[in-house]
Amino acid sequence: MSAPDQAYGGGARQFTAGAQTAPGQTATAPSPGQTAHGAQAHTSSGTTAARGAGPRKVRLTLSRVDAWSVAKMGFLISVAIGIAFVVMIAVLWMILDGMGVFTDLDRTVRTVLGESGTSFDLMRYVGFSRVLSLATVIGVIDVFLLTALSTLGAFLYNICSALVGGVQVTLTDD
Repeated sequence: MSAPDQAYGGGARQFTAGAQTAPGQTATAPSPGQTAHGAQAHTSSGTTAARGAGPRKVRLTLSRVDAWSVAKMGFLISVAIGIAFVVMIAVLWMILDGMGVFTDLDRTVRTVLGESGTSFDLMRYVGFSRVLSLATVIGVIDVFLLTALSTLGAFLYNICSALVGGVQVTLTDD
């Protein structure tokens, strides 16, 4: 058995909804007419019947998260967010340029400055390549920050979970 299987409980003990199994024993599903503990289920007339009292509920506690797993997932999600950010900025710039916003702003700035002899070109400052380069730099910084923050969040969760017991989740079998 590999180390991850041992760490996450794989192998010797299988999950059962209500009954516990001893190490080295595997759990089997109860046959029709038996409860999870092996006793016969009886109806009021004394015959055996399958247990159909409704959905099963399992209450689990998330007491620890693996910081390395959180770091990997945080990295992948932040890369996706960074790519989406760069694409969004590119699309937004193209829409604004298509609407003539930059031309209007350039004309307004030239009107305000007047004929003072200074030449001002707005596209030198907000050109497509310059804006996309800045968006890429912000996206790369975002990847590092979000990865670090998600890993830090995992460590903080583990510390808080050790103090208060973790988050309890109830799963139902609908």
